[in-house]
Amino acid sequence: MTTAAQPSSDGVPLSSATGRWVLACSVLGSGMAMLDGTIVNIALPHIGESLNAPLSALQWTVNGYLLTLAGLILLGGGLGDRYGRRKVFVIGVVWFALASAMCGAAPNSGVLIAARALQGVGGALLTPGSLALVQSSFRREDRAKAVGAWSGLGGVAGAVGPFLGGYLVDGPGWRWIFLINLPIAAVVVAVAVRYVPESRDHTASGSFDVGGAALAALCLAGVTYALITASGNPTVLTVAVPAVAGVLCGAAFVRLEQRRKHPMLPLTIFSSKLFTSMNLVTLCLYAAIGGVFFVLPVQLQIAAGYSALRAGIATLPVTLLMLLLSAPAGALAQRIGPRWPLTAGPLIAAAGLLLLTRVSPDSTSYWVDVLPAVVVQGLGMSLFVAPLTATVLASVEVDHAGVASGVNNAAARVAQLLVVAALPLAVGLSDKAYRSPHAMDSAFGKSMVICAGLCVVAGLLAALLVPSGALQEDPAAGPRAKPECLAHCGVTAPPLEPGRHRGTAAEPGQP
Repeated sequence: MTTAAQPSSDGVPLSSATGRWVLACSVLGSGMAMLDGTIVNIALPHIGESLNAPLSALQWTVNGYLLTLAGLILLGGGLGDRYGRRKVFVIGVVWFALASAMCGAAPNSGVLIAARALQGVGGALLTPGSLALVQSSFRREDRAKAVGAWSGLGGVAGAVGPFLGGYLVDGPGWRWIFLINLPIAAVVVAVAVRYVPESRDHTASGSFDVGGAALAALCLAGVTYALITASGNPTVLTVAVPAVAGVLCGAAFVRLEQRRKHPMLPLTIFSSKLFTSMNLVTLCLYAAIGGVFFVLPVQLQIAAGYSALRAGIATLPVTLLMLLLSAPAGALAQRIGPRWPLTAGPLIAAAGLLLLTRVSPDSTSYWVDVLPAVVVQGLGMSLFVAPLTATVLASVEVDHAGVASGVNNAAARVAQLLVVAALPLAVGLSDKAYRSPHAMDSAFGKSMVICAGLCVVAGLLAALLVPSGALQEDPAAGPRAKPECLAHCGVTAPPLEPGRHRGTAAEPGQP
């Protein structure tokens, strides 16, 4: 097997052939995971019909992936730091591809859910590794430009996702939304092995917090299982037992992290009031986003009668607006402070979600009933997403940037995980009802009101808790983390800071 040459001590120039291959490899790897996140929601109605799956199975199809991804993503970067970022990234890509093949061949919903959970493991390895490759491979003077290119090209992948997903679902079938990952993964692995230099943190030491990761995953699994079961055919045993077990695992996780010398989640990071506040805002906003993108494709197809392709294209303005406006929004927040973008953005998004309640079985025009709503939603999201990321990173010292971004990314995944589990229960949508246009329409309207309410809460929290000068340097507070690119074009979660994402212990003073 041919391996890539080691980079010089200064790194690889972005303008070089090797630099372009490194960037392409990183973008294709992260883009594969991003595509999967947007494509699956478009395919849910067809998956349910093909496998005769109840709503709870569709919830687990989404949440099986989010559960393992959220539980393990903090460890993924640490594995790369210790054993080699390229090596762990390639393992993640191969793992993701094999799990995708299992998804594509799944004979029933149970196998599909298990394969999706395995996909999440691969995603936890490749997602932090993708950006870590950019940070570790390029020369210092090229890194900001490389991260900007990574973000922008990732946004293009996000924009292609709904269109590609709809085309595959309506054409060769829903299984191809997973099988399409195999040729992409093959290209990524070939490029990585041939062109991407290996890198690692040679000073990394300590042990992996496997116990913490396991307890966190069990906590989320227990609570999620209880919420999903409660909306189907609940009994005391099937709801109370997993709920209590999940809460106990959560308490044990906190206790373990307090006692460990080098925890996966250093709880002291929450001593920053701004960091804690921003994660509360993140939970509210990404719960709203997750709820919308879970129920809107189903509403468009089941209630409004759209094809999968048309449903995918219908939400495209959101991603396009984020692609065009996230960088200006980040620059605006840097200039005037993040408070007002983080207040106005969620309120504008909330207005867009309320406008979406007009989508119904009686909707006759995309241009009148859907487009205005998704444009307003996209404008609101474009205004708050990049400033939110920048403020999270500015709320901690630079040495904690990797942990802070990892925690914030995990918080977004957890928010989406819980809202997908809880929303059908909250709006009274049970197993078979999602196939009824009128039952789905009633649940959708309530869902949009709830998601809009979450956006309003986030806006109020930002107005009350975010200081206007949060992105300005405070010499007395020490150096603060700065994102190398204020643009953010992804919809599913904040970007990871391209630095250390510690899932392993690190000695004090390590870079």
